[in-house]
Amino acid sequence: MLKGKKIVLGITGSIAAYKSCLIIRGLIKKGAEVQVVITPAGKEFITPITLSALTHKPVVSEFFSQRDGTWNSHVDLGLWADAMLIAPCTASTMGKMAHGIADNMLITTYLSMKAPVFIAPAMDLDMYKHPSTQANMKTLLGYGNHIIEPEVGFLASGLEGKGRMEEPDIIVEYLERFFSEQEDLKGKNVMITAGPTYEKIDPVRFIGNYSSGKMGFALAEECLRRGANVTLIAGPVALSCSPGINRIDVESCEEMYQASTLAFQQADAAILCAAVADFKPNAVADRKIKREKDDLELRLVPTHDIAAALGQMKQKNQRIVAFALETNDEEANAQKKRQKKNADFIVLNSTRNPGTTFRTDDNQITIISEKGKKEYEKKPKTEVAKDIINELAKIL
Repeated sequence: MLKGKKIVLGITGSIAAYKSCLIIRGLIKKGAEVQVVITPAGKEFITPITLSALTHKPVVSEFFSQRDGTWNSHVDLGLWADAMLIAPCTASTMGKMAHGIADNMLITTYLSMKAPVFIAPAMDLDMYKHPSTQANMKTLLGYGNHIIEPEVGFLASGLEGKGRMEEPDIIVEYLERFFSEQEDLKGKNVMITAGPTYEKIDPVRFIGNYSSGKMGFALAEECLRRGANVTLIAGPVALSCSPGINRIDVESCEEMYQASTLAFQQADAAILCAAVADFKPNAVADRKIKREKDDLELRLVPTHDIAAALGQMKQKNQRIVAFALETNDEEANAQKKRQKKNADFIVLNSTRNPGTTFRTDDNQITIISEKGKKEYEKKPKTEVAKDIINELAKIL
Protein backbone atom coordinates (compact mmCIF):
# COMPACT_ATOMS: atom_id res chain seq x y z
CA MET A 1 0.00 0.00 0.00
CA LEU A 2 3.00 2.35 0.30
CA LYS A 3 4.35 1.62 -3.18
CA GLY A 4 4.68 4.88 -5.10
CA LYS A 5 3.54 7.00 -2.15
CA LYS A 6 5.33 10.29 -1.59
CA ILE A 7 6.13 10.85 2.08
CA VAL A 8 7.49 14.03 3.67
CA LEU A 9 9.37 12.97 6.81
CA GLY A 10 9.76 15.76 9.36
CA ILE A 11 12.55 15.33 11.92
CA THR A 12 12.84 17.50 15.04
CA GLY A 13 15.38 17.97 17.83
CA SER A 14 15.02 14.75 19.79
CA ILE A 15 17.45 12.00 20.73
CA ALA A 16 15.02 9.69 18.92
CA ALA A 17 16.06 11.34 15.64
CA TYR A 18 18.48 8.45 15.04
CA LYS A 19 15.45 6.18 14.59
CA SER A 20 14.38 8.25 11.59
CA CYS A 21 17.00 6.33 9.56
CA LEU A 22 15.11 3.11 10.26
CA ILE A 23 11.80 4.78 9.34
CA ILE A 24 13.29 5.92 6.03
CA ARG A 25 14.61 2.44 5.31
CA GLY A 26 11.24 0.88 6.16
CA LEU A 27 9.31 3.29 3.95
CA ILE A 28 11.67 2.89 1.00
CA LYS A 29 11.61 -0.92 1.31
CA LYS A 30 7.81 -0.68 0.97
CA GLY A 31 8.25 1.32 -2.23
CA ALA A 32 7.69 4.84 -0.91
CA GLU A 33 9.57 7.98 -1.94
CA VAL A 34 10.83 10.01 1.04
CA GLN A 35 11.71 13.68 1.31
CA VAL A 36 13.21 14.78 4.65
CA VAL A 37 12.49 18.18 6.19
CA ILE A 38 14.53 18.73 9.35
CA THR A 39 14.55 21.49 11.95
CA PRO A 40 17.80 23.26 12.90
CA ALA A 41 17.70 21.46 16.27
CA GLY A 42 17.19 18.14 14.51
CA LYS A 43 20.53 18.55 12.69
CA GLU A 44 22.25 18.53 16.09
CA PHE A 45 21.16 14.89 16.51
CA ILE A 46 21.54 13.50 12.98
CA THR A 47 23.33 14.87 9.94
CA PRO A 48 21.67 15.76 6.64
CA ILE A 49 24.41 13.79 4.85
CA THR A 50 23.21 10.55 6.47
CA LEU A 51 19.58 11.29 5.67
CA SER A 52 20.33 12.30 2.08
CA ALA A 53 22.31 9.12 1.53
CA LEU A 54 19.29 7.06 2.60
CA THR A 55 16.64 9.00 0.66
CA HIS A 56 18.77 9.90 -2.38
CA LYS A 57 17.36 13.42 -2.08
CA PRO A 58 18.79 16.67 -0.71
CA VAL A 59 17.55 17.30 2.82
CA VAL A 60 15.40 20.42 3.23
CA SER A 61 16.12 22.50 6.33
CA GLU A 62 16.29 26.22 5.57
CA PHE A 63 14.02 28.47 3.55
CA PHE A 64 16.98 29.57 1.43
CA SER A 65 19.66 27.01 0.54
CA GLN A 66 21.85 29.56 -1.24
CA ARG A 67 22.21 33.32 -1.51
CA ASP A 68 21.29 33.47 -5.21
CA GLY A 69 17.54 33.69 -4.71
CA THR A 70 16.98 29.92 -4.71
CA TRP A 71 14.50 28.89 -2.04
CA ASN A 72 12.75 25.76 -0.83
CA SER A 73 9.02 25.89 -1.47
CA HIS A 74 6.96 24.57 1.41
CA VAL A 75 3.89 25.02 -0.81
CA ASP A 76 5.30 22.65 -3.45
CA LEU A 77 6.06 20.07 -0.76
CA GLY A 78 2.50 20.33 0.54
CA LEU A 79 1.16 19.62 -2.94
CA TRP A 80 3.69 16.86 -3.71
CA ALA A 81 3.14 14.62 -0.72
CA ASP A 82 0.65 11.81 -0.17
CA ALA A 83 1.38 12.03 3.56
CA MET A 84 3.52 13.91 6.05
CA LEU A 85 5.08 12.05 8.97
CA ILE A 86 6.78 13.95 11.79
CA ALA A 87 8.91 11.47 13.72
CA PRO A 88 10.25 12.25 16.19
CA CYS A 89 8.02 15.20 17.10
CA THR A 90 9.03 17.20 20.18
CA ALA A 91 6.73 19.03 22.58
CA SER A 92 8.02 22.32 21.16
CA THR A 93 7.15 21.39 17.58
CA MET A 94 3.70 20.17 18.58
CA GLY A 95 3.08 23.49 20.32
CA LYS A 96 4.11 25.41 17.22
CA MET A 97 1.96 23.21 14.99
CA ALA A 98 -1.05 23.64 17.24
CA HIS A 99 -0.76 27.43 17.25
CA GLY A 100 0.60 28.11 13.77
CA ILE A 101 4.00 29.46 14.80
CA ALA A 102 5.74 29.14 11.43
CA ASP A 103 9.35 29.91 12.38
CA ASN A 104 11.05 27.05 10.53
CA MET A 105 10.73 25.11 7.30
CA LEU A 106 9.09 22.11 8.93
CA ILE A 107 6.21 24.14 10.40
CA THR A 108 5.59 26.06 7.16
CA THR A 109 5.53 22.75 5.30
CA TYR A 110 3.02 21.39 7.82
CA LEU A 111 0.80 24.47 7.44
CA SER A 112 0.88 24.05 3.65
CA MET A 113 0.26 20.29 3.70
CA LYS A 114 -2.72 19.08 1.67
CA ALA A 115 -2.16 15.43 2.60
CA PRO A 116 -2.82 13.64 5.92
CA VAL A 117 -0.33 14.38 8.71
CA PHE A 118 0.98 11.77 11.18
CA ILE A 119 2.72 12.78 14.41
CA ALA A 120 4.94 10.47 16.47
CA PRO A 121 5.68 12.30 19.76
CA ALA A 122 8.98 11.75 21.57
CA MET A 123 9.77 13.38 24.92
CA ASP A 124 10.27 12.72 28.62
CA LEU A 125 7.33 11.38 30.59
CA ASP A 126 6.63 14.59 32.54
CA MET A 127 6.69 16.67 29.37
CA TYR A 128 4.30 14.25 27.74
CA LYS A 129 1.90 14.30 30.70
CA HIS A 130 1.99 18.10 31.05
CA PRO A 131 -1.44 19.70 30.49
CA SER A 132 -0.07 22.00 27.78
CA THR A 133 1.28 19.03 25.78
CA GLN A 134 -1.98 17.12 26.19
CA ALA A 135 -3.97 20.21 25.15
CA ASN A 136 -1.78 20.67 22.06
CA MET A 137 -2.26 17.03 21.10
CA LYS A 138 -6.00 17.40 21.46
CA THR A 139 -5.90 20.51 19.28
CA LEU A 140 -3.89 18.72 16.61
CA LEU A 141 -6.30 15.78 16.63
CA GLY A 142 -9.13 18.27 16.26
CA TYR A 143 -7.41 19.61 13.13
CA GLY A 144 -7.59 16.10 11.67
CA ASN A 145 -4.00 15.05 12.32
CA HIS A 146 -3.14 11.48 13.35
CA ILE A 147 -1.22 10.87 16.58
CA ILE A 148 0.92 7.73 16.76
CA GLU A 149 0.97 7.31 20.51
CA PRO A 150 4.36 6.93 22.20
CA GLU A 151 5.07 3.77 24.13
CA VAL A 152 6.05 3.18 27.73
CA GLY A 153 9.76 2.46 28.08
CA PHE A 154 13.23 3.54 29.11
CA LEU A 155 13.82 7.23 28.34
CA ALA A 156 16.97 9.25 27.67
CA SER A 157 16.56 10.94 31.07
CA GLY A 158 17.08 7.59 32.77
CA LEU A 159 13.44 7.49 33.83
CA GLU A 160 10.87 5.02 32.62
CA GLY A 161 7.39 5.94 31.44
CA LYS A 162 5.27 7.03 28.49
CA GLY A 163 7.02 9.29 26.01
CA ARG A 164 9.32 6.95 24.09
CA MET A 165 8.67 7.29 20.36
CA GLU A 166 6.93 4.29 18.84
CA GLU A 167 9.27 1.84 17.13
CA PRO A 168 10.06 2.55 13.45
CA ASP A 169 8.53 -0.66 12.08
CA ILE A 170 5.27 0.06 13.95
CA ILE A 171 5.20 3.60 12.55
CA VAL A 172 5.67 2.27 9.00
CA GLU A 173 2.89 -0.28 9.61
CA TYR A 174 0.63 2.54 10.85
CA LEU A 175 1.04 4.41 7.55
CA GLU A 176 0.59 1.24 5.55
CA ARG A 177 -2.63 0.46 7.41
CA PHE A 178 -3.88 4.00 6.80
CA PHE A 179 -3.43 3.72 3.06
CA SER A 180 -4.98 0.25 3.01
CA GLU A 181 -8.04 1.68 4.79
CA GLN A 182 -8.46 4.20 1.99
CA GLU A 183 -9.61 1.32 -0.19
CA ASP A 184 -11.86 -0.58 2.22
CA LEU A 185 -15.03 1.40 1.41
CA LYS A 186 -14.18 2.09 -2.21
CA GLY A 187 -17.33 2.08 -4.33
CA LYS A 188 -19.66 1.62 -1.35
CA ASN A 189 -22.66 3.93 -1.01
CA VAL A 190 -23.01 5.16 2.56
CA MET A 191 -25.87 7.29 3.80
CA ILE A 192 -25.40 9.26 7.04
CA THR A 193 -27.84 11.37 9.03
CA ALA A 194 -26.48 14.09 11.30
CA GLY A 195 -27.50 16.94 13.56
CA PRO A 196 -30.85 17.75 15.17
CA THR A 197 -34.29 18.20 13.68
CA TYR A 198 -36.46 21.24 14.40
CA GLU A 199 -40.20 20.74 14.78
CA LYS A 200 -42.10 24.01 14.35
CA ILE A 201 -44.46 25.38 16.97
CA ASP A 202 -45.12 28.62 15.08
CA PRO A 203 -43.13 30.68 12.52
CA VAL A 204 -40.49 31.64 15.12
CA ARG A 205 -40.35 28.78 17.64
CA PHE A 206 -39.53 25.09 17.46
CA ILE A 207 -38.89 21.94 19.47
CA GLY A 208 -35.30 20.74 19.05
CA ASN A 209 -32.23 19.49 20.88
CA TYR A 210 -28.58 20.36 21.48
CA SER A 211 -27.02 18.22 18.73
CA SER A 212 -24.18 20.02 16.92
CA GLY A 213 -23.82 17.45 14.13
CA LYS A 214 -20.08 17.07 14.78
CA MET A 215 -20.18 13.29 15.17
CA GLY A 216 -22.17 12.73 11.99
CA PHE A 217 -19.97 15.08 9.97
CA ALA A 218 -16.83 13.35 11.27
CA LEU A 219 -18.30 10.02 10.12
CA ALA A 220 -19.05 11.45 6.69
CA GLU A 221 -15.49 12.74 6.29
CA GLU A 222 -14.02 9.40 7.41
CA CYS A 223 -16.19 7.46 4.94
CA LEU A 224 -15.17 9.82 2.14
CA ARG A 225 -11.49 9.38 3.04
CA ARG A 226 -11.87 5.64 2.78
CA GLY A 227 -13.35 5.71 -0.70
CA ALA A 228 -17.11 5.64 -0.11
CA ASN A 229 -19.75 7.57 -2.02
CA VAL A 230 -21.26 9.57 0.84
CA THR A 231 -24.73 11.07 1.12
CA LEU A 232 -25.01 13.25 4.23
CA ILE A 233 -28.53 14.21 5.32
CA ALA A 234 -27.95 17.08 7.71
CA GLY A 235 -30.31 18.82 10.08
CA PRO A 236 -29.85 22.53 10.84
CA VAL A 237 -26.19 22.83 11.89
CA ALA A 238 -23.41 25.40 11.46
CA LEU A 239 -20.91 22.99 9.88
CA SER A 240 -19.33 22.58 6.46
CA CYS A 241 -18.17 19.40 4.75
CA SER A 242 -15.83 18.36 1.96
CA PRO A 243 -17.01 19.01 -1.61
CA GLY A 244 -16.95 15.28 -2.38
CA ILE A 245 -19.86 14.66 0.02
CA ASN A 246 -23.41 14.77 -1.37
CA ARG A 247 -25.05 16.93 1.29
CA ILE A 248 -28.82 17.22 1.66
CA ASP A 249 -29.98 19.86 4.14
CA VAL A 250 -33.25 19.28 5.98
CA GLU A 251 -34.97 20.80 8.98
CA SER A 252 -37.77 18.61 10.28
CA CYS A 253 -38.08 14.90 10.98
CA GLU A 254 -40.54 14.64 8.09
CA GLU A 255 -37.95 16.07 5.69
CA MET A 256 -35.21 13.80 7.06
CA TYR A 257 -37.52 10.80 6.80
CA GLN A 258 -38.34 11.49 3.17
CA ALA A 259 -34.68 12.07 2.24
CA SER A 260 -33.46 9.02 4.20
CA THR A 261 -35.96 6.51 2.86
CA LEU A 262 -35.19 7.63 -0.69
CA ALA A 263 -31.38 7.58 -0.28
CA PHE A 264 -31.38 4.23 1.55
CA GLN A 265 -32.74 2.45 -1.52
CA GLN A 266 -29.33 2.89 -3.21
CA ALA A 267 -27.20 2.55 -0.06
CA ASP A 268 -24.94 -0.27 1.03
CA ALA A 269 -25.01 1.11 4.58
CA ALA A 270 -26.84 3.71 6.64
CA ILE A 271 -25.35 5.39 9.71
CA LEU A 272 -28.15 6.99 11.68
CA CYS A 273 -26.32 9.54 13.80
CA ALA A 274 -28.92 12.34 13.79
CA ALA A 275 -30.70 13.31 17.00
CA VAL A 276 -34.18 13.22 15.55
CA ALA A 277 -36.97 14.79 17.62
CA ASP A 278 -39.27 12.07 18.91
CA PHE A 279 -42.28 14.37 19.11
CA LYS A 280 -43.72 17.35 17.27
CA PRO A 281 -46.68 19.68 17.87
CA ASN A 282 -49.89 18.23 16.47
CA ALA A 283 -50.64 21.61 14.91
CA VAL A 284 -48.36 24.46 13.81
CA ALA A 285 -49.64 28.01 14.30
CA ASP A 286 -49.43 30.13 11.16
CA ARG A 287 -48.71 33.24 13.23
CA LYS A 288 -46.49 33.90 16.22
CA ILE A 289 -48.25 32.77 19.39
CA LYS A 290 -48.70 35.76 21.69
CA ARG A 291 -48.35 35.66 25.46
CA GLU A 292 -51.96 36.24 26.42
CA LYS A 293 -52.01 34.06 29.53
CA ASP A 294 -49.56 32.38 31.85
CA ASP A 295 -49.90 28.85 30.49
CA LEU A 296 -49.39 27.56 26.96
CA GLU A 297 -50.45 24.01 26.29
CA LEU A 298 -48.93 22.07 23.43
CA ARG A 299 -50.17 18.69 22.33
CA LEU A 300 -47.31 16.58 20.99
CA VAL A 301 -47.56 13.62 18.64
CA PRO A 302 -44.85 11.12 17.65
CA THR A 303 -42.61 11.77 14.68
CA HIS A 304 -41.38 9.14 12.23
CA ASP A 305 -39.09 6.48 13.65
CA ILE A 306 -36.53 6.71 10.84
CA ALA A 307 -34.29 3.93 12.14
CA ALA A 308 -37.22 1.50 12.46
CA ALA A 309 -38.49 2.42 9.00
CA LEU A 310 -35.11 1.75 7.41
CA GLY A 311 -34.80 -1.45 9.43
CA GLN A 312 -38.00 -2.72 7.79
CA MET A 313 -36.74 -1.68 4.34
CA LYS A 314 -33.33 -3.28 4.88
CA GLN A 315 -32.23 -5.91 2.37
CA LYS A 316 -29.77 -8.77 3.01
CA ASN A 317 -26.88 -6.86 1.46
CA GLN A 318 -27.51 -3.67 3.44
CA ARG A 319 -26.12 -2.66 6.83
CA ILE A 320 -27.49 -0.26 9.44
CA VAL A 321 -25.57 1.47 12.23
CA ALA A 322 -27.80 3.20 14.77
CA PHE A 323 -27.00 5.47 17.71
CA ALA A 324 -28.42 5.40 21.23
CA LEU A 325 -28.08 8.21 23.75
CA GLU A 326 -29.04 6.91 27.18
CA THR A 327 -29.25 8.30 30.70
CA ASN A 328 -29.67 4.99 32.55
CA ASP A 329 -29.60 1.22 31.97
CA GLU A 330 -27.49 2.06 28.94
CA GLU A 331 -26.47 -1.35 27.65
CA ALA A 332 -29.84 -3.01 28.17
CA ASN A 333 -31.64 -0.15 26.44
CA ALA A 334 -29.14 -0.18 23.57
CA GLN A 335 -29.59 -3.91 22.96
CA LYS A 336 -33.37 -3.49 22.87
CA LYS A 337 -33.01 -0.64 20.39
CA ARG A 338 -30.64 -2.65 18.18
CA GLN A 339 -33.15 -5.46 17.89
CA LYS A 340 -36.14 -3.15 17.42
CA LYS A 341 -34.44 -1.14 14.67
CA ASN A 342 -32.93 -4.21 12.96
CA ALA A 343 -29.49 -2.57 13.24
CA ASP A 344 -26.25 -4.47 12.77
CA PHE A 345 -24.76 -2.59 15.70
CA ILE A 346 -25.57 0.30 18.01
CA VAL A 347 -23.19 3.10 18.97
CA LEU A 348 -24.01 3.81 22.61
CA ASN A 349 -23.46 7.20 24.22
CA SER A 350 -24.19 8.03 27.85
CA THR A 351 -24.98 11.41 29.37
CA ARG A 352 -23.15 10.18 32.46
CA ASN A 353 -19.82 10.59 30.66
CA PRO A 354 -18.91 14.26 31.16
CA GLY A 355 -17.59 16.23 28.21
CA THR A 356 -19.12 13.93 25.58
CA THR A 357 -22.29 13.78 23.42
CA PHE A 358 -23.97 17.12 22.57
CA ARG A 359 -21.97 20.25 21.65
CA THR A 360 -18.56 18.75 22.46
CA ASP A 361 -15.51 17.83 20.40
CA ASP A 362 -15.05 14.52 22.28
CA ASN A 363 -17.08 11.38 22.59
CA GLN A 364 -16.92 8.10 24.48
CA ILE A 365 -18.73 5.15 22.97
CA THR A 366 -19.56 1.51 23.41
CA ILE A 367 -20.38 -0.52 20.30
CA ILE A 368 -23.16 -3.02 20.97
CA SER A 369 -23.71 -5.88 18.55
CA GLU A 370 -25.21 -9.36 18.63
CA LYS A 371 -21.74 -10.69 19.48
CA GLY A 372 -21.31 -8.48 22.53
CA LYS A 373 -19.79 -5.09 23.22
CA LYS A 374 -16.62 -3.10 22.63
CA GLU A 375 -15.80 -0.22 24.94
CA TYR A 376 -13.65 2.72 23.89
CA GLU A 377 -11.94 5.50 25.80
CA LYS A 378 -12.88 9.16 25.51
CA LYS A 379 -11.31 10.74 22.43
CA PRO A 380 -11.99 13.40 19.75
CA LYS A 381 -14.98 12.68 17.54
CA THR A 382 -12.69 12.51 14.50
CA GLU A 383 -10.96 9.54 16.15
CA VAL A 384 -14.25 8.00 17.31
CA ALA A 385 -15.39 8.10 13.69
CA LYS A 386 -12.45 5.86 12.73
CA ASP A 387 -13.43 3.30 15.37
CA ILE A 388 -17.02 3.21 14.13
CA ILE A 389 -16.09 2.94 10.46
CA ASN A 390 -13.54 0.22 11.25
CA GLU A 391 -16.43 -1.85 12.61
CA LEU A 392 -18.66 -1.03 9.65
CA ALA A 393 -15.92 -1.96 7.17
CA LYS A 394 -15.66 -5.42 8.74
CA ILE A 395 -19.31 -6.24 8.03
CA LEU A 396 -19.37 -4.64 4.57
